[in-house]
Amino acid sequence: MGYKAESFIHDLDKVAKARQEFSGYLNGISETLTQAEQVGETASGKLGLDSTIEDLDLVSHNLAEGEFRLLVLGDMKRGKSTFLNALMGENVLPTDVNPCTAVLTVLSYGESGQVTVHFKDGRQELLDFDSFKQRYTIPPEEAKQLQAEGISAFPDVAYAAVQSPLTLLEKGVQIIDSPGLNDTEQRNQLTLSYINNCHAVLFVLSATQPYTLGEQRYLENYIKDRGLSVFFLINHWDEIQNRLIDPEDAPALQAAEERVRQVFKTNLTPYCQIEGEDCYADRVFEISALNALRQQLKNGSMEGTGFSEFIKALNHFLTKERAISELRQAKLIARQAYRRVHEACDRRIPLLSENMQELRQKIRSVQPEFEQLVNIRDQFKDEIRIVGERQASASANSFRAYLPGLASTFEADFLRYQPELKFLDFLQKGKRQEFEASLRLAFERYLLDKIAAWSLITQKEMEVSFLSLAKSATEYGETYAQVTERMTEKLTGQKVIPNADLKAEDKSPGWAKWAVGLYALTTGDVGAIAMAGTGVFDWKQILLNFSGAVLVTTLVYAVTGIFLGPLGMALAGLGLGSFSTELARRKVVQTMKEELVKLLPQIAQEQSFQVYQAVKECFDTYQQEVVKRMNDDIQSRKAELDELVRQKEDHEINQQAEERRLNLLDNTMLTQLHELEDAYDTLIDQPVVSMNVPLNVPLNVPLAAGVS
Repeated sequence: MGYKAESFIHDLDKVAKARQEFSGYLNGISETLTQAEQVGETASGKLGLDSTIEDLDLVSHNLAEGEFRLLVLGDMKRGKSTFLNALMGENVLPTDVNPCTAVLTVLSYGESGQVTVHFKDGRQELLDFDSFKQRYTIPPEEAKQLQAEGISAFPDVAYAAVQSPLTLLEKGVQIIDSPGLNDTEQRNQLTLSYINNCHAVLFVLSATQPYTLGEQRYLENYIKDRGLSVFFLINHWDEIQNRLIDPEDAPALQAAEERVRQVFKTNLTPYCQIEGEDCYADRVFEISALNALRQQLKNGSMEGTGFSEFIKALNHFLTKERAISELRQAKLIARQAYRRVHEACDRRIPLLSENMQELRQKIRSVQPEFEQLVNIRDQFKDEIRIVGERQASASANSFRAYLPGLASTFEADFLRYQPELKFLDFLQKGKRQEFEASLRLAFERYLLDKIAAWSLITQKEMEVSFLSLAKSATEYGETYAQVTERMTEKLTGQKVIPNADLKAEDKSPGWAKWAVGLYALTTGDVGAIAMAGTGVFDWKQILLNFSGAVLVTTLVYAVTGIFLGPLGMALAGLGLGSFSTELARRKVVQTMKEELVKLLPQIAQEQSFQVYQAVKECFDTYQQEVVKRMNDDIQSRKAELDELVRQKEDHEINQQAEERRLNLLDNTMLTQLHELEDAYDTLIDQPVVSMNVPLNVPLNVPLAAGVS
C-alpha cells in the first residue's frame, strides 16, 4: 500500500496547527511581559524588556504566517505544470501539450481562485484562471525563438501570484513555479533570486531526454555545493515503455529503464550528498506526473506513478526536519525570554529595600562593568569591520585575477555555449541582427556560468570568515555574561546561583546567539539556526544579487557591444569563396578572444570596486545588527536601574507588594515556559515530528524571525 496524499495533507495540517499553537504560547508570554511593564511604570519601574517582547512577537508572527516554500525548476516541456497539478490534486496550471507557462508563478492559499500579475513598474492586473492561461502561455516553438533572440516573452512582467483555495496550499505550502530554464537568461536570474528563499528545490527532469547540456549547466553552476535541499523528479518514466517496439517485452523494458536510470545515477549523485553521505535514494524519484494527475482527479490514487514514494520523502523532509527547527526556535526564544526576566527580577527585588543614597552608590559601583560591556561591543564591532574589509579586499583581488584569466581558456570553454552559427545568414543584412542576438545570448550564458563559478568560491571564503566571527561571538558572549554576572552580584550583594530551570547555554546573551546563528545559515545547522533568535539577514542573497544581476549585465553590455563590431568585420572579410563553417567558427572564437584579452583586465579593474562594496555590505549589515542588539541589551540594563531610581524619587514603593508582583511574574513566566516545553516534548514524541533530526540538514532559508 503506497503512501497516500491524504497522509501528507494530514501531517501538514498537524504542523500548521502546531505552528499556530506555539505562536499562541509565545504571544501569551509576550502579553505577560507587556502587562508587567505597564504595571511596572507605576510600581518599581519597567524591567527593560522591550527588545525581548519584540523578539517574541516576531517569532510568534512568523510561526503564525509560516509556509513551506517549494521552488520548482526544470527545462521547458518537462511536465512541471502537470507535476504541480498532480501534487495539488487539481488542474490549475496550464498543461496542454502545446503551450508552456511563460512567467514565474507563485502559488499560495486564497479563499477565492484568482491571479494577480505583478509588473516591474509596480502595476498589478487581476485575472481569473482562464484569462491567465490564455494570456500568459505561449507555444514552445515561439519560446525557443524568443530564447534564440535573447528576448523575454513578457518583459514587463515580474511574476504572477496565483491564489487558490486548494487544500495543500491551505496547509501552509507555497509553490514557486519557474518558466523553463532556457527561457531567457534574464528570466533565469529572477528564478535564481528565489533559490535562497525556499525550503526545498524540486527539479523536474525527463526520462525521454535524460540529462541535457542545459540541465547539466544549470546544476553545475547554480545548485552544486550551495547547501540546497534538492529533490529530483524524473518525469515521463512511463514513456520508456511506450517507446519500446514491444511494450510488453519485460526484459527489454527492464534493460531500457536501467540504461536511463544509470545516466541519472551517474550525473545526479554529486548533488545528493549530505556531509559525505549518499542520499540518492531519498532525493531522486521516477514519476509519471500525467498518470498521477489523471488518477488524482479520478479516484484520488497515485499508485504506480512514483508519487507515493516522493510525497512520503517530501513529507518527512518538511514535517520531520524543517518543522522541528521552527518549533525548536520557539522553545529557545521562550527560554531566552525567561532568562532575561528571571535575571531582572533577581536584580530588582534586593534593591527594593535600598534607600536612595545606597541605590545610587550601587549603581555607580557598576559603571566600570557598563564600560566593560561597551568595550566588548566596540572590540567585536572592530573585529567584524576588520574581517569584512579583509574579505572584501580578498574577493576584489580574486575577481581582478579571475576575470582576465578567462581569455586563456576561452576557446575551449566557449565550445559548449556557441549557438549553431549560420554564417551565410550573417552575410545577409536581414539576418545579421538575429545572428548577433544568438551570439550575445551564448556569450551571456558563458559569462553567467563563469561568474557563478567565481561567486561560489567567494561564498566558501565568506563562510570561513563568518565562522571565525561566530567563534568570536561565542567568546565575547562568554566574557559579556561574566561581566553582567558581576554587575548582578554588586547590585544585589549576593552570589549569583544558577537557576535549575536554565541550562548552561541559556546564559549566553541573546545578541551572541544571533551572531552565532548567522553562521548556521551557511552550514545548515538546524539547532544553531533555532538559537539564532531573530532578525537574520541573508548575505548569500546580497552576493547573488550583485554577481548575478548587476555584474553580469554590466559585463555583457561592455564586452558584446565592442567585440561584435570587430567580429562582423572579421567574418565579412572571409568572403564567400573562402567560406567554410569550421574556418568561420574559429574566426569567431579567435576574434572574441582577442577582444577579451584587451577588455577583461580593464573591466576587472573597474568592477573590482563593486565586488569590494558588495562583499563589504554583507559584513556591514551583520555588524549593524550585532551592534544594535548589543546596544539594546546595554541600554535596557541601564534603563532597568534608571527606572527604579525614577520611581523611588517619584513615590514610595510598596516593597512587599512589589516583591510579590515580581515573584509572581517570574513564576508565571516559568509556568508558560513549561507549558510550551511540555507541548514541544509531546509533539516530537508523535510520528509527525521526530527528534531524529540531523544537525547538518542542508538549509537555504533563514528560519529566524524578521525574514518573510
